[in-house]
Amino acid sequence: MKAMTASEVTKKVIHNEELFILDVRNETDFNDWKIEGKNFEYLNVPYFDLLDGVEPILDKIPADKELLVVCAKEGSSVMVAEMLEEAGLDASYFAGGMKSWSEHLEPVKVGDLKDGGEMYQFVRIGKGCLSYMVISNGEAAIVDATRMTDVFTDFAAEKNAEIKHVFDTHLHADHISGGRKIAEKTGASYWLPPKDAEEVTFEYSRLEDGNEVMIGSTKISIQAIYSPGHTIGSTSFVVDDQYLLSGDILFIDSIGRPDLAGKAGDWAGDLRETLYKRYKDLSGELVVMPAHFMIIEELNEDGSVSEKLGTLFAENHGLNIVDEGEFRKLVSENLPPQPNAYQEIRETNMGKISPDEEKQREMEIGPNRCAVR
Repeated sequence: MKAMTASEVTKKVIHNEELFILDVRNETDFNDWKIEGKNFEYLNVPYFDLLDGVEPILDKIPADKELLVVCAKEGSSVMVAEMLEEAGLDASYFAGGMKSWSEHLEPVKVGDLKDGGEMYQFVRIGKGCLSYMVISNGEAAIVDATRMTDVFTDFAAEKNAEIKHVFDTHLHADHISGGRKIAEKTGASYWLPPKDAEEVTFEYSRLEDGNEVMIGSTKISIQAIYSPGHTIGSTSFVVDDQYLLSGDILFIDSIGRPDLAGKAGDWAGDLRETLYKRYKDLSGELVVMPAHFMIIEELNEDGSVSEKLGTLFAENHGLNIVDEGEFRKLVSENLPPQPNAYQEIRETNMGKISPDEEKQREMEIGPNRCAVR
């Protein structure tokens, strides 16, 4: 019996490979959040329904497809995979369960910058989070880091780059930021928008409209653009006149939601102004790199998530709502459920509470819910 890792499943997602998943979590958890792939098939049968054996489901499992058993933490999938093996099927169990799926980060190089610089996107495939690293002449900057900080520090070390700056585009409500931890570990500057940081309990550098931070001797600039709407302090970045890091304001297939601080009515106008005026004044050739993706179809062939701003103005529904009343209705009504434990996550990112690692995992379990479609 084999274990299949989150990294192996991620590569199957990116390469559009076939996989049959037997998910043995309860139906509610499966419907809320599952491993997604364009060519994946699913059968959801709760583990407790299989305690007497797997014979009732054998005819529902195709013999010509790779089989993966998935559960929340791993143990149940091991037991079910063993029963399937005893029944004559070749089955793998998912190492680490859905917790490992939530935490896996896949680094993807998205482009070159001036004079040898590089831009990387870290795809948190199971959670929909996207982080970034800019590397130039032995220096690195990180944007919207997740709490799995070793991935970023190890990657920078592999690239012989010293982390000098860490940014959060806004105060996150759906995942715990690793920005402050990385800054403390490396001595880097930690930047936050001050309008989102009024309640934080720690020192930070004020990220404000017009800030220009240089990375490396090649002078790759990260230009900050105030872009409220998702939060009151949301700030975007233009990197090297090539990339627009849009945070949770603009996604590939959707736009940001303005309600996670309970101020949808107040912030809907800010969101519209950012998208329809501030972003409209930018070059359509900028490649948009958001802080999240919502659906697996947003992934490019290489596993990255990006699109030109001009293309999004032509194709993204949220950028093409002429009537302001209709726009306000879209972003303030019929919203998806709010992220799990989002108030606790906000307080953690403010430094007000310090949950242990297991509690942080529990707080983050579930899909990305930062978008309006």
